[in-house]
Amino acid sequence: MFIGRVQELRFLEDKYAAPGAQLIVLYGRRRIGKTETLREFCKGKPHIFYSSREISDSKQLGAFSERVLRAGSPAARYIDVFPDWDTAIGGITELPGDAKKLLVIDEFPYICKGNPSIPSTLQALWDETLKNRDVMIILCGSSMSFIEKEILSAKNPLYGRATGIYRMNELPFDDAVKFFPEYSAHDKILAYSILGGIPHYLRQFDPTLPLESNIIRNILTKGSALYSEVEFLARQELREPAMYNTLIEAVALGNTQLNDIFLKTQIEKPKIGVYLKNLIGLGIIEREFSVFSGEKEKATSTRGLYRVADCYFRFWFRFVAANLTDLETGDAEGVYEHAVRHRLDDYAAHAFERVCLEFVRKRNRNGELGFRAEKIGRWWGKIPSSKILGERKTKQTPVETEIDIIAADSRSKNYILCECKFRNTKTDYTDLVLLKEKSAVVKQGAAVHYMLFSKSGYSDTLVAEAEMDNSVTLYTLSDLLEQG
Repeated sequence: MFIGRVQELRFLEDKYAAPGAQLIVLYGRRRIGKTETLREFCKGKPHIFYSSREISDSKQLGAFSERVLRAGSPAARYIDVFPDWDTAIGGITELPGDAKKLLVIDEFPYICKGNPSIPSTLQALWDETLKNRDVMIILCGSSMSFIEKEILSAKNPLYGRATGIYRMNELPFDDAVKFFPEYSAHDKILAYSILGGIPHYLRQFDPTLPLESNIIRNILTKGSALYSEVEFLARQELREPAMYNTLIEAVALGNTQLNDIFLKTQIEKPKIGVYLKNLIGLGIIEREFSVFSGEKEKATSTRGLYRVADCYFRFWFRFVAANLTDLETGDAEGVYEHAVRHRLDDYAAHAFERVCLEFVRKRNRNGELGFRAEKIGRWWGKIPSSKILGERKTKQTPVETEIDIIAADSRSKNYILCECKFRNTKTDYTDLVLLKEKSAVVKQGAAVHYMLFSKSGYSDTLVAEAEMDNSVTLYTLSDLLEQG
């Protein structure tokens, strides 16, 4: 069953329906679901779908020719293989039928690896013929660096030819949890916190099995697909996997500032910067700034916090890498019982904040916040202690604090402050009081609304307060699951 990708399919359908030629570049990291999305798009349309392989150029041309000739090319009466790539790709214009000629080349970088002149060949063919024909060519690739540096950059032949460029990201929470329709709300959050929105990872879990069984069988058991996934992906995408793994592990274990990462890994700072940039490009690491940070701060290489953006990488380095010795001996059940089970909720708290952030952003897109928020994100910084701690002092010592989610309009006249609690105790009135005290960060005179998200519900006192105070809204896990 195909799940999600409504936005991607709408983009492709709009391009297909548009008059004239289309040259689309669709790319994203491995396992993200590009091939499945393209096959879904091609359903019901006359098309050629060619999956490139890492083979010699002559064999690649032969395999591509076979697909074009088999699709009904008139040249099939005379030849078995096109003489060159120019005539092979150009041959799609001769296919029978009045519909737009649709060609999908999956893993396009493999073709270019065997024949580096392919982008130039396609560029000349596009400029001379294809741009004036009713064709749609989709070039798809998983090698992020190749697509961005060798296809999309200004110095390369295809620069400026693409009529559409789409970088695919992982599925949002409300689509990811559709893989587990029978799970409880709590277990859906946990499953998402482990697997994120990567379709390949989500499909490894059997939705008919309990979450615990899936973790043991499909992650912690040696030989399972996800057990070695992180190491496999590192070898495929990165030239120095050992160095990158060291960095990811350091960040996964809580070293979020550049200097902390340096102290933990002892990798030279200039190299750390390069490695982190590459990991950010792959979507494994993210660099986060406080929501109101300016462009000057973002341009400073030493500022910002680093987090593991990929949920599965974060889980793997937190629980698998740390217990590899026991897992290699087959003690998957023991590792789960003693190292994973009682730490899962604490681990999932970060992903829960991400789910709540998606919820707020979706409500903003739908015009349901009461105002249009221009900035939405996490805030951290200093607030006078008398504000945050309720102290009555003439001298106010600044203390570091943070707000899980804050949203503000472009004029700073309307704010929403959010607290996200993924814990086993109910969220209480004191949590609201602390959140309200953090409103010292907003501009004086602004309207402020408060949203609280809680795994375990709310105390009677807080529920009563929210019923009397229109500026306070309480959300449960069920509310988050109804957002889709």
